[in-house]
Amino acid sequence: MTTRHILFLRWAALIAPACAALSGCLSSTPVWDSHFGQAVRTVTQAQIIDPDAATHNPSVDGLDGKAAVAAMSNYNKSIQQAPQNSNAFVIGVGSNGNSGGGMLTAPSSGQ
Repeated sequence: MTTRHILFLRWAALIAPACAALSGCLSSTPVWDSHFGQAVRTVTQAQIIDPDAATHNPSVDGLDGKAAVAAMSNYNKSIQQAPQNSNAFVIGVGSNGNSGGGMLTAPSSGQ
């Protein structure tokens, strides 16, 4: 054996028991477990401007739920229908309903 091997074995013989003895002193897992999810709860609470907004601003009488759903449905249907463009530079291209390879127009609301 060379002196490098002997020196390595000596250091390994000293370090291995020291690591085994110090591993019994390590108790970080219970500390981590007690704070699990705390960062997520803190960030979620920081995003809420007024946690008591429901008590400060009670709901008012007005539009009921069914009427609101109907209004939003009508609004969504009106956006889905492509507007009729009458462009003088495009004559005879496409057809009504975009079934014949006509132009498709994007909604102006950015959707």
